Amino acid sequence: MKRVALHTLGCKLNFAETSTIGRQFSDRGYTVVPFDQQADVYVLNTCSVTERAESDCRYLVRRVLRQAPTACVILTGCYAQLRPGELAGIDGVDAVLGTSEKFRLFDHLASFEKKETPEIFVSCIDDAPAADPAYSAEVGGRTRAFLKVQDGCDYSCSFCTIPRARGESRSVPPADLLLTARRLAGEGFREIVLTGVNVGDYGRKNGGSLLALLAELDRVDGIERIRISSVEPNLLTRPLIDWILGSAKFCHHFHVPLQSGSGGVLTRMRRRYRPDLYAGLVSYIAASDPDAAIGADVISGFPGETEGEFSDTARFIADLPLSYLHVFTYSGRPGTAAEGMPAQVEPRVRFKRSAILRNIGRMKRRTFHERFRGATVPVLFEQEIGSGLHSGVTQNYIRVEVASSRIRPNDIVPVTITECGEDDCHGVPAPQVK
Repeated sequence: MKRVALHTLGCKLNFAETSTIGRQFSDRGYTVVPFDQQADVYVLNTCSVTERAESDCRYLVRRVLRQAPTACVILTGCYAQLRPGELAGIDGVDAVLGTSEKFRLFDHLASFEKKETPEIFVSCIDDAPAADPAYSAEVGGRTRAFLKVQDGCDYSCSFCTIPRARGESRSVPPADLLLTARRLAGEGFREIVLTGVNVGDYGRKNGGSLLALLAELDRVDGIERIRISSVEPNLLTRPLIDWILGSAKFCHHFHVPLQSGSGGVLTRMRRRYRPDLYAGLVSYIAASDPDAAIGADVISGFPGETEGEFSDTARFIADLPLSYLHVFTYSGRPGTAAEGMPAQVEPRVRFKRSAILRNIGRMKRRTFHERFRGATVPVLFEQEIGSGLHSGVTQNYIRVEVASSRIRPNDIVPVTITECGEDDCHGVPAPQVK
């Protein structure tokens, strides 16, 4: 039986799509193996968000060829869509497939064997097909699934390549998503994470809305938790917040991209909100449910960012009731408006600013964790990470480790938090009330 290995660079949306490609191979008799094992075919789903993701792609191709020099190497994803010739020029690459071709490997490739000349199948992104549902399982088995609900983006943020890599905003039909959600429930998944490029834009073009989709998914039997990966600030309305906080099934966890706390930087980024709108949203969530998790993305060292603008961002974040930060050091992307902007910030300054923001983020996360010391909270356990040591997450996105011989993956167990750290918490199973 032939073997295939798949690897994902980038976001959870990419993970969902890679898993869907893997199931296509499984349906045709292939055995899916880890990427560091010998295989006949290697599929790498690429990312173009940062220069690091692109260099990782080239490194992984070289690593594959060292361990399996005769294997067929296929590259797909955002990097493949944007610069297919560059990827095809990497020694050992056999095929490059773009966004529209990603799920049609078996239609385009007559065989999965080493080729003398790489094959390229990349069509115009304007011809990208309708969004199809895709999902991936979280590490540990059938516990948490990432469900793709939307693809593409109609925004024009000056630093972003995603619209050129994935096309315009497209939504997966609600009927397809409900069918997939019920299938996931039947397979034993207890939590679904809704993913996409711009999830908050769901349904806008066909008369639907994200809120209407949430109401439908809320009625799916068997799924006990539903989490939203992220929602843009200009699309996170108070009615949407109220509905999520009023649902027993939807997690009180909001990831709201910020990117900068400076109005001037947000304008150069072409973001669709100002700091005061963002601050109002975060404050409203925290006031409505002090236990809700609120996360943010932030970019340091954007072109033209002055010391004053960076200080504004650092103060802005420090004053907000955020639970955690994802900090990204600005990385210029070919073809974006930001790449040609004047006053590019020196790399050493970008990294220094990132370190400052990450330190703020660590303090925010620890402070949030400490609020739950002594509290008893339900934890969905995902995997055993050591002999009798189990790891899972709370509804509000706190990772918890518990030593117990009675816990199994996919159990939801009430846990009393006893210790808190920057990255996770530790606890003990709470006594069961009879």
